[in-house]
Amino acid sequence: MKSLLVLALLFAVTQFAVADITENYGWEGTETILGNYGDITCTIDTDPVHGGSQSLKLVDDAASGTPQAYVGWVVGLVDGDQVTASFWRYDTTSSASPSCRIWGGWNDDPNDIYNYGGSASGQTDYGPGTGWDLAEYTWTVEGGHTGLVIQVRTYSEAGATVWIDDITITAPDGATIRTPSYTQALSPDTWAAIKATF
Repeated sequence: MKSLLVLALLFAVTQFAVADITENYGWEGTETILGNYGDITCTIDTDPVHGGSQSLKLVDDAASGTPQAYVGWVVGLVDGDQVTASFWRYDTTSSASPSCRIWGGWNDDPNDIYNYGGSASGQTDYGPGTGWDLAEYTWTVEGGHTGLVIQVRTYSEAGATVWIDDITITAPDGATIRTPSYTQALSPDTWAAIKATF
């Protein structure tokens, strides 16, 4: 009987140790993105929407290239951790631009989203171009990286538009997930420096 109790306790501890955290964001406020690469304009829109009453509208301002909107950021990762992200994307141009896919970039500075540590790759599918469809990808952390920036990578021409909505990000317990509504708290050292200036 004692052996069964010990096994049950070990199982419970193991399950607790591998717990995940999840963040959802649906662009229902005024915040749009955490950052960007390339020429892209990101605004809140009310049509089309997947859930709620608003979505994120992305307009490609570049004549070439693949502009990226940073819509999620996970910090506090270690090798072997897995991060899964998904969002709903909207376009109506089957097998043609505009289109977008979910992508990632490694980031090892929790205070600077622009600290690019290399491509983390992402989804190869551009979607069917028939309205809303779900884009999803899972990354496994490697190479000593500690952060991952989740991107909407657009493939289009200047003036082309896509929409996304309802992002979900899942990461291991102990990591921190940041979405566009994230506001970073000031550390005690920063507060002390602020007080000293007044």
